[in-house]
Amino acid sequence: MSLEMKVPAVGESITEVTVAQWTKKDGDIVEMDEVICELESDKATFEVTAEAAGQLSIKAQEGDTLDIGAVLCTIDESKAPAGEDAPKASEPASAGAAKEGKATGETVEMKVPAVGESINEVTISSWTKKSGEMVELDEVIAEIESDKATFELTAEANGKLEIIAEEGTTLEIGALICKIEVTDGGGASAPASSSSSGSAASSSSESKETYATGHASPAAAKILQEKGISADAVTGSGKDGRITKEDAMNAEKSAPKQEVIKDKAPAKPESKPAFEAPEIKSGVSRGQNRQKMTSLRKTVSRRLVSVKNETAMLTTFNEVNMGPIMELRKKYKESFKEKYEVGLGFMSFFTKACTMALQDWPAVNAMIDGEEIVYSDYCDVSIAVSAPKGLVVPVIRNAESLSFDQIEKEVVRLASKARDGKLSIDEMQGGTFTITNGGIFGSMLSTPIINAPQSAILGMHNIVERPVVENGAVVVRPIMYVALSYDHRIIDGRESVSFLVRVKQLLEDPTRLLLGV
Repeated sequence: MSLEMKVPAVGESITEVTVAQWTKKDGDIVEMDEVICELESDKATFEVTAEAAGQLSIKAQEGDTLDIGAVLCTIDESKAPAGEDAPKASEPASAGAAKEGKATGETVEMKVPAVGESINEVTISSWTKKSGEMVELDEVIAEIESDKATFELTAEANGKLEIIAEEGTTLEIGALICKIEVTDGGGASAPASSSSSGSAASSSSESKETYATGHASPAAAKILQEKGISADAVTGSGKDGRITKEDAMNAEKSAPKQEVIKDKAPAKPESKPAFEAPEIKSGVSRGQNRQKMTSLRKTVSRRLVSVKNETAMLTTFNEVNMGPIMELRKKYKESFKEKYEVGLGFMSFFTKACTMALQDWPAVNAMIDGEEIVYSDYCDVSIAVSAPKGLVVPVIRNAESLSFDQIEKEVVRLASKARDGKLSIDEMQGGTFTITNGGIFGSMLSTPIINAPQSAILGMHNIVERPVVENGAVVVRPIMYVALSYDHRIIDGRESVSFLVRVKQLLEDPTRLLLGV
């Protein structure tokens, strides 16, 4: 009897997938639950396992794009290998009895937790535990990725783990991810002991090359892709030589092999041209490197285009004399650091100035919700941070109520978590106004794009000494250009310009920040 295997449903928004590669060939004999191919969607890569044992007949070739439910392959169960269940029957009865004696009979079903209002699906990045292993309550067993953040999944009970969703699988919120067969405390060490024959079998299986040898897990593949490193150049330390996330993070890109171009004697032209084409020197590369966009990059791209298309975005500019703030920092930065154990940066001055200006001009702190304008009496300031996976925007809550040292500590905390990929969804949601600093990369002037659904964003730039006129005399001052991009549907020119002028006044006379005038 032949079993038809079809493309599984992998999420509400996904209607088609592409066959990335077959790990088995047409006509091969496969075992039940053995990985036979990899499928790719626009959000994730996931593995397909055999639903039965038998002879494989491939219906869709590598590179084919299939709709959900389309026939992927068939398995002839009549040609399943004889004695498939023999290994299970040969397991020591004493070991089985020991496991059954520790089980309580209760099974805990773990489902994908809710991680944010706007997120309806996640991808299994990697499992830190294997199916069949014993886990403890609150122990980290997997890493899960959304299009905004990575977070850890912890065990909800002590017991034996049964993995339902493999690495790379995309699941909806509330979908079943794994089961735990609950045991009492005494059974936790049972899987560690095994007979000598079992040890020999496991060691021989580990030394044997399998499909996993040299194959990168989805999380590792994503890291290698971002680094531009081929999986063939990395040695895997996982089971059967599988490339783990740690292997990918530790991998370094080797120098590209340079292809030597052999010099050929040029044919003598009939008539010598006025200019000859330049000779390409040996070792010069004209190669290209194509990389798939990450889920985070796709989401950022989609949101930026949406903002440009759906808002009436304008940008107004002004310049700020940073001399007073620089003098203040120079005078007090050492004592500030000694007392508060954090440096005194420009971000605290800009955050305080913006929160005071937002309270004077509340439309800049508002947002549109349908046919209503929502005004907030608090200032949750988002700060743009460049992280390894792309731009993220964590939020400083109630920034208007924080002191200079509290703002600086919060900036350091959020930026560190962003660079380590440890930001939670709550830490990136709900801002009312954004500040971005392109000056740290040398930007002189820019028109930042609004962080929807907010209505305005302030762009900081580099500080350059420029000649300015003061009281009829030309003097040199450290000047920064500042830009405010705003949604003209809700913010008029009077409010946007007045807001930026107010920020300029507060920054050029920092005493105003302390006195609140």
